[in-house]
Formats: sequence, C-alpha cells, structure tokens
Amino acid sequence: MTTKIGIIGYGNIGRGVHQAILLNARIFGDVSLGGIITRRPDDVRREQPGVTIVGLDTSLEIDVAILCGGSATDLPRQGPALLSRYNTVDSFDTHARIPEYFAQMDEAAKAAGHVAVIAAGWDPGTFSLERALADAFLPGAHPVGFYGVAASGGLSMGHSDAIRRVEGVEDARQYTHAIPSAIERARRGEPLTPGEMHWRECFVVARDGADKDRIAREIKAMPHYFAPYETSVAFIDADELREKHGGMPHDGMVVATATTAGGARGVIEYGNRWDSNPAATAGILVAYARAADRLRRDGRCGAFTVLDIPPAYVSPRSRARLLDEFV
Repeated sequence: MTTKIGIIGYGNIGRGVHQAILLNARIFGDVSLGGIITRRPDDVRREQPGVTIVGLDTSLEIDVAILCGGSATDLPRQGPALLSRYNTVDSFDTHARIPEYFAQMDEAAKAAGHVAVIAAGWDPGTFSLERALADAFLPGAHPVGFYGVAASGGLSMGHSDAIRRVEGVEDARQYTHAIPSAIERARRGEPLTPGEMHWRECFVVARDGADKDRIAREIKAMPHYFAPYETSVAFIDADELREKHGGMPHDGMVVATATTAGGARGVIEYGNRWDSNPAATAGILVAYARAADRLRRDGRCGAFTVLDIPPAYVSPRSRARLLDEFV
C-alpha cells in the first residue's frame, strides 16, 4: 500500500515535507509525492522541475494532503475548506485554540467523509503524547514542556510567522529560551506559570518607514504568543538576519514529577534536539499522513489528534516486525 501525499504550501515546512517524503520513499517505499499546490506555482516549478505543481484553484489526485501554512491565519481558513477535497494532516500549533480548531475540522471532515489529523508536529504533537502518557503513568504529576533548552534557544516557526503578520514587518525570527532554574523546579515537582518557564527573543526586519515602537508593542501584546512572557524585540537589517539567524535549530523536553503509590518519587523526562525545526516537523507530518490514510481505509472520518491514533498506524513496519523488534 502506497500513500500518495500532496503538499499544500511550499515555504519552510513544505520544503521539509518534500524532503521527508523522498526519504520515506527511499527507506520504506510506502509513500510518494503526488504534487504541490502553491500560491506561486511558476516560482516553485523553477525550483522543482519535473514535479507536479499547480495553483490554489487546481486539485490533485492524492490520498492525503499535508497543510504547510501557518497557524495564525492560514490553517484556520484553509483547513476546513480543503477537507471538502482531501484527507488532511497539519501542524496547527496555537495551543489555546486547539479545541476550537479541532471542532471546526471535525465538523468539516465528517461532512465530507474525510480524515483530518490536526496539531501533528513535535509540540503540539509528540510532546502532547508524552504529556498524556506521563499524566497516566504518574498520577498527580503535572507534565510540563520546555522549549529552547540549549543556551542559544530554539527557533519557533509558528511564532516567527506570527511576527511576520504584524503590519510593517518584512521578516522575523523568534527564539524561545527555557529558564534553567524552572527546569530544576519542575524536576522537584514545584508548580510553574508559563511566564516563569520561558522568555522570548525576537529579531525583526522592519519595512522602510515602519513605526518600530508600534511593532514592538504589538508583538509583546500578542495573545497566545508573547503576552504572558518576558519578550525582547531587536530590530536588525535583512543581511544580519540571514547571516546570523539563517539556521532553524530547536529542542525541548517534557518533565513530569510525582510520588508513586508506594511513596517513592518518580520523574519522567522526554526530550528531543533538532538541527532543523522544519525537517523535524516534516518527518512527523509524513508519518501521520501514513496514519491518516490507514484511518481512511478503515472507513473512519472526522478529526483526530496524536492522542487518538494507535502508534502502529504511524509506523511503516509490519505487525510481525513491530512485535519482534519494538515491543
């Protein structure tokens, strides 16, 4: 069974998904690229000759579409609309709006008889699964996630995209920094507020004549992204942004601490470190595209998160191999 995947949007995530499809096809042989839908088909055709590339008004013959737009404005608009044509997978990452987004996608998916896997990145996504497992394994624990654990911090694509939506911003990068003392407090089981766990660092290229004071105020006041956190905003030129902030590393960890039934202390930690945040997210999205296709073949429809999907549906391995090597 081969899952034919379409890519919707060809920015950082879209390019990462393209490479992840090729990697999975080479190693596992169970996925293939069905084409790319983009706002700028002519530009992408020059970048990727030989690939089927169409505009937004053209449909592809595919099993699953991976939606690679931003969570701030693209996915809430595109997700429900595209479900009329495709089974979809996305990495919607605005935590506070996930219940609302899930409801919208569930309604649209059921109306079309399609599957929608939402919020399938590494957080939300794999970290969501780790939090849920830790909560079940350690009753009374309050699992928390930390991001940008390395000294340099971690580049957030969603937050960077949100800054770029501010009027007068030409380009931007946002780094999240975990506060080391907060990690130690989490390991001791102490309660923490979001603002005690992280701070945000923003590098912004403003358009000529833009009001930088207004831009900084809007960024710091942005709900769901910056409002609860200490946030610094530095304005730099495009050359410096490209030279000093062209890479996209990120990392993070989930920490859960509680006392077991016997009175002993237990700590669960899960972590990851990525040289490329887009590549990390892309690999997870392709794995959940495989799962979405399996759900569709089972006759399922509606919205799903990583908490709803059996791990075996994500894996390319056979049942026998999973039992022999991974259980």
